[in-house]
Formats: sequence, structure tokens, C-alpha cells
Amino acid sequence: MFPANAYVIRLAGDGDEADLRRIAELDSAAPLEHPILIGEIDGRAAAALALGERRAIADPFRPTAALLAHLRLRAASIEAHARMPSVADRIRAALAPRRQAAA
Repeated sequence: MFPANAYVIRLAGDGDEADLRRIAELDSAAPLEHPILIGEIDGRAAAALALGERRAIADPFRPTAALLAHLRLRAASIEAHARMPSVADRIRAALAPRRQAAA
């Protein structure tokens, strides 16, 4: 499973630009566009995910596969909250019976 506290995941700020450039260079990728989620391993930025384009970059010299999965899950939860801020409403919508379209 994915314990919520396995990694530090946060929105990247101005102070993270050097880390984001470093990760992009290591990953041979173009820099990401803000807003960006950044994930840390042992207190150091190791991966990042652009919320708008859902493109990720990661340090290839660190074990980042699970961290990237956590970043994608967090991004999905942020998007779900943006669509429907009420947790109760999201639960009701998820549990509501689906109607099939008439053929």
C-alpha cells in the first residue's frame, strides 16, 4: 500500500528552483511548469510532478518509483478536491449507482 507519511510531498516554491533544475538535468528532461509537487527522500528533493501537464521528473540515481506513485496519488487528490471540495459529496458520488446509457 501507500502510507500517507512515507515521503515528504509539498508544493514547490521559489526556494526549490535549484533542486528542480538539478533533477531535470539528471533526468535529461525540460524543466517543469508551476504548480509543481515536489517529493523528498531523506530530506532531499528527489522527484517532482507538474500538476498542470502531469509530467514527472526524477533523480535516476535514487529509488523514486514509489515516490512517483505517491506524487501521482497526491496530484489526483488535489484535482478531486478542486472538482468537489466536500469529502462527503465525493464519497456519495463514488458510491452512487452508475446508470447505463440506453442502447
